Amino acid sequence: MTIPLLTYDPSSQNQRVAAYEVPGDEQPRIFSTDNLLSPSDLDVLIEAAYRQLFFYAFTADRETFLESQLRNGQITVRDFIRGLVLSNTFKKSFYDLNNNYRFVEQVIQRVLGRDPYSEREKIAWSIVVATKGIRGFVDEVLNTEEYLSNFGDSTVPYQRRRILPSRAEGELPFNIKSPRYEAYHRAKLGFPQIIWQVEVRRFLPQEQKPKAGDPSLFLSMAQSVNATGNTPQRISSFNIDIEKSVPYRQLAGIK
Repeated sequence: MTIPLLTYDPSSQNQRVAAYEVPGDEQPRIFSTDNLLSPSDLDVLIEAAYRQLFFYAFTADRETFLESQLRNGQITVRDFIRGLVLSNTFKKSFYDLNNNYRFVEQVIQRVLGRDPYSEREKIAWSIVVATKGIRGFVDEVLNTEEYLSNFGDSTVPYQRRRILPSRAEGELPFNIKSPRYEAYHRAKLGFPQIIWQVEVRRFLPQEQKPKAGDPSLFLSMAQSVNATGNTPQRISSFNIDIEKSVPYRQLAGIK
């Protein structure tokens, strides 16, 4: 029996607040197959999809088969996003290096373009990951009314309402605010580590280094001498035999 998705209440976030916005350079650029003017625009759309999910895709990370299907019109942009999220690169970069709660957070940020509403939402989707696997979880996220109403089948997901008119600066991008590695896995991989050195190394030019006979070398020379003193003897006055300890002096002429 399939466990239904737990209910959770949406919280107040920027993308849920309707407001009048003046278009500018800080507003997100929307990439969609509905307004392609040239074949090169499709290349830009594909790069935008990689940038949204992977931040940067190397040559070995690219899904050439999915790209070919998208170029030939065999799949939609939504299918292309599904294939990228289910790819081995995304799985090894996010699923294998995080627990289910953080993996859900990463997918919601990159696919739905917003932060999770609450911990209850992450728990609800993590149950889907545990019961239906990654494929079932990704299919349910892409079939939600939120995704279809905001991006549909032809638009690449983007971070919604990152800039507000009343603020000089917007929210941090998801790839900066939520890096791939969790703190637990960063510690397992051995970085970052803070190494404190007992001795602070300072650089001195050759002409400023002290030479033999310089008075500044006396302190280091004195510290290098291992001077050990004699251990003081513990003698009690009751144990001293004065008659035997004081030598007897004979007078002259007396035998």
